[in-house]
Amino acid sequence: MHKASRPSATWLAVSALCVALLALGSSSSATSGPAMLPPGALAPTDRQRMIARQVGSILEEAHFRRATIDDRFSAEVFTKFLDFMDGQRSYFLASDIAEFEPLRLRFDDMIRSGDIDPAYGIFARFQQRNRERIRYALAQLEKEPDWTVDESFEFDRSKAPWPQTSAELDELWRKRIKNDAVSLLLTGKDWAEATDVLRKRYERVLKRGEQVSPDDVFENLMNAYARTFDPHSSYFSPRNSEEYRIQMSLNYEGIGASLQLIDDYVTVMNVIEGGPAAAAGTLTAKDRITAVGQGKEGPLTDVIGWRIDDVVQLIRGKGGTTVRLQILPAGAAPGTTEKVLDYVRGKVTLEAQAARKEIKTIKRGDQELKVGVINVPGFYSDYEAQRAGNANYRSTTRDVRRLIDELRKETIDGLVLDLRGNGGGFLPEAQSLTGLFIDRGPVVQVKFSTGEKEVLDDPDAGLAYAGPLAVLVDRFSASASEIFAGAIQDYRRGVVLGQRTFGKGTVQNLVPLSRYTSRPVNGQLTVTIGKFYRVTGESTQHRGVEPDVALASPISLEDVGESALDDALPWDRIAGVPFRTDDSSAPASITSLALEESNRAKNDPDYRWLVSDIAALESMRQQKSVSLNLQTRREERARLEAQRLERENTRRVSQQQTPLKSVEEIDAAATPDVVLDQAAEVMADMVLSAGTADRALPAISAGAPRSN
Repeated sequence: MHKASRPSATWLAVSALCVALLALGSSSSATSGPAMLPPGALAPTDRQRMIARQVGSILEEAHFRRATIDDRFSAEVFTKFLDFMDGQRSYFLASDIAEFEPLRLRFDDMIRSGDIDPAYGIFARFQQRNRERIRYALAQLEKEPDWTVDESFEFDRSKAPWPQTSAELDELWRKRIKNDAVSLLLTGKDWAEATDVLRKRYERVLKRGEQVSPDDVFENLMNAYARTFDPHSSYFSPRNSEEYRIQMSLNYEGIGASLQLIDDYVTVMNVIEGGPAAAAGTLTAKDRITAVGQGKEGPLTDVIGWRIDDVVQLIRGKGGTTVRLQILPAGAAPGTTEKVLDYVRGKVTLEAQAARKEIKTIKRGDQELKVGVINVPGFYSDYEAQRAGNANYRSTTRDVRRLIDELRKETIDGLVLDLRGNGGGFLPEAQSLTGLFIDRGPVVQVKFSTGEKEVLDDPDAGLAYAGPLAVLVDRFSASASEIFAGAIQDYRRGVVLGQRTFGKGTVQNLVPLSRYTSRPVNGQLTVTIGKFYRVTGESTQHRGVEPDVALASPISLEDVGESALDDALPWDRIAGVPFRTDDSSAPASITSLALEESNRAKNDPDYRWLVSDIAALESMRQQKSVSLNLQTRREERARLEAQRLERENTRRVSQQQTPLKSVEEIDAAATPDVVLDQAAEVMADMVLSAGTADRALPAISAGAPRSN
């Protein structure tokens, strides 16, 4: 059984731990070249040398790319390994990189022979530089900076050159520390309070750096190889293999979010459907967690620079208890106003993941149209209950079928399936859900690394719903969601609305690295073994599914999606397979639907508010540096808050609502789901243009009964 997994939740949820560890230091000092390990440095074990050879062989033999780990590949691994440690060019000197250069073409030989000591030598140098930087940071806290100086801090150095001298590195870190302090002063702290927080933060980083183990270094090294094949292939250490098992079993109490450490910030990679965070709808991908508090009144603990697993343990806890997260919003520069979110811990459960319905009433003149909406958070199936013979086991398809029947009894005129944020799930559910809306035929093709192809069909003939249909997607709609949306679009069964989808069109397989035991004592490897293709032969990989009618979205196409990931597999196509389109249910003109939506959006105050908010967010995303003048930063923060309040009040006044007095009231007030409202309007256009509704159709059209 194939699994169409979430683009990041399954792999990054756990491999997030990997990237985190190399942002810290360790206990050894480096005084010799990287090819030789200095005395007391971390070193690989014989078992790790053996596992390295095994990982290299599996990647070459099983990965879809069928790539050879040669000199060209070695150079890419070398670069990725350095980026894992110092992606912001803030620790290593240019002279360090020059010293490492002879190793650039040796990473292919290293994994074949298992002689990975030189990589540990590079890490030993990083440990030395990390220790030097933290001690420099602590020394800077002895004297309060001049806040009136007009200078700026470049917080995005991913494309910057390596510093040439120690003096240049000192200057970079002086500004970084000053910015850390400014961010705290903007929250109302004074210099003494800010230095207390920062001293504890830096000392914590230094201490935790001493705890890095050979397993941590090895995990990052193996991931440098795996991620060079593609971003969804990963190596998990034995410890993180267990974390992966917990994530996949959903057997833990927390908030339901996948985290990764990026530049000292614990960053949300995905909000997992079915969890407290998804239910609240207040946490989004790329939000950064800066502090965690226990209970509604407990003090907030600064977690910047913490190990990712320690932050996870703070967030997890007994079900029913409250955890508070202090959040720096996605795309916001350091020092931007933070928000505190409360969550009641609970299990990420199948029940919480379940599809749910609502009805939107759209008025057009004297006519009222009922638009049914079914939200599908994920493609799930209670496999254990099904295997046990439970006739009432839960699944996406069974739940959606039931909701369709309930909506039909309320005489809906059209149906919108909301797949926004749906990162995928079980592939068979994407097949069977598609089958609710097409009579019969192929749904998706799979091509494996062996060259073998497989066509996966609608498992049952017949229809559950034959009326007007729209599928609402966004950039976080991925994998199985893209298979479903692509099939509905290709069959001309309905209209796809929203934003271009994620573009994850690959299949992964989990490979244990332990012999003679089911326990992952040597860790495990996820390997991309295949790609998905639409019935037309086009891949969903990289390009995703383009909507027929575009709707505004705050999610950045540049920062999110397969095309934003390094070493993603390319888009391609294979031969299509025969299928019959359903022109009877297709809208008369996609162009006219898009034009009507565009005209409506120009006059809709909620839509104009959303577009203006997106523009403000995009402006923040483009910012690569911030002022270190305290007064300038305060004025900038006040300006941004005033603009946000003005945008909100413009929307409220246009709808005869009472204006708000502060941004705090905005956070407390309910905001409309503008995109879903517009999707319902498009569906109303579809119904009126067709001149028909689904009210007269039977619950199940002609065809064999289903047994999903």
